Amino acid sequence: MYSESQISAALELHSAGLHATEIGRRLDVPKSTVQYWCRGGRRELRRREPPSCPRCHSLPLNEWEYAYLLGGYLGDGHITTGEHRSTVLWLYCADDWPGVSAEFAAAMAAVLPDRSVHRSQRTGCHALQSRSRHWLCLFPQHGHGLKHRREIALEPWQQAIVDEHPDRFLRGLFHSDGCRIINWATKKTSQGTKRYEYPRYMFSNKSEHILAMCEAALDRLDIAHRRPRKDLVSVARRPAVGRLDEFVGPKY
Repeated sequence: MYSESQISAALELHSAGLHATEIGRRLDVPKSTVQYWCRGGRRELRRREPPSCPRCHSLPLNEWEYAYLLGGYLGDGHITTGEHRSTVLWLYCADDWPGVSAEFAAAMAAVLPDRSVHRSQRTGCHALQSRSRHWLCLFPQHGHGLKHRREIALEPWQQAIVDEHPDRFLRGLFHSDGCRIINWATKKTSQGTKRYEYPRYMFSNKSEHILAMCEAALDRLDIAHRRPRKDLVSVARRPAVGRLDEFVGPKY
């Protein structure tokens, strides 16, 4: 009897384009078994999957990590599912910020502890991925089309988590589609024109609904913000930036 991790690894390699012979060699599994898994093994994988979903099975949910992961999903994540492949949560991270990537991977593992997290390299970035049909239960915002072209709304149970952990939710948003930068400006003085610099947070997203969620979480923490553009939330006042520095900070 083969383990669930072996089946998952085989399906992962198959989706990456490897042939059954090569997959069998890597996993020390007969080629015929790999072919069976790739043809219909999703059914076997489902039968082996133990109760693991906080929503379906009334198991405890790590809400602190979920609030962070929800922010990341709304920013740079999506779910794929289909007739011939398993359900996968994808979260994209820039190669320049390995600490952020590690934090998102840890959050994915904490929310569904029995699911493994894999990394797929892309040009200039990489994708964190985790397979489980229960990601659909945890992220009901999944749907057809891009997020900014459809309504995105939190379920009451999700909103309760965001209200309880707005700092973690904001950290996830800014780690995905946001940044902390150093702005500069000039000011005329009696000695001439003086240049000065100041830190600023920005969150950019094309979805008005997600931008509104960011603003609501900032309001809940009494953090001043504004909209310099319709697709951008900016935090630039010194006390507000200092407050965000307490739980977001620069990407790392």
